[in-house]
Amino acid sequence: MLTTTVCAALSAAGLAVAFLTAFRRRFAAATRIAAFALVPVGLAMSGLAGLAGKIGKAVGTWAADLVLKPTVWAGFAVLAVAFVLYVVGRLAGKRSRGRAAEQPRAAASAPGRAAASGTASTPALGSGTAAPAGQERKPAPGKQDQASAGDDDFSDIEAILKKHGI
Repeated sequence: MLTTTVCAALSAAGLAVAFLTAFRRRFAAATRIAAFALVPVGLAMSGLAGLAGKIGKAVGTWAADLVLKPTVWAGFAVLAVAFVLYVVGRLAGKRSRGRAAEQPRAAASAPGRAAASGTASTPALGSGTAAPAGQERKPAPGKQDQASAGDDDFSDIEAILKKHGI
């Protein structure tokens, strides 16, 4: 009952301020103030203000138990062990994934896989003409010159980066 009265008084005061703000022709600000002024009475009518009081009481009881009960400290110890196990599991998973990633590279260098890896390096989009089955297309001479010119640009960039120690 007291909570509802306090919330209603806060809302009434807020609406009075909103009315005075609107009287000064600041309607946008008055609308925002009125919106905030209606929150306390809305919380009281929906029962959330009482719920907040119960939550506060529960948190206070828990804090007192935290200081006085050893089982609460044991619970935190169990949570810490669970966290450490989770982190160790993540690290172990990353290591095993790193080793698994190295194995396909070694398998790709096997003689049986050489042909498959050679075809993967060819560009997916060509000049629009399809090569006959079993034959590889060779790049046009102009395209090869452009690729070597691009490599020269990168060598210049590499030299500049090495000069600056990067």
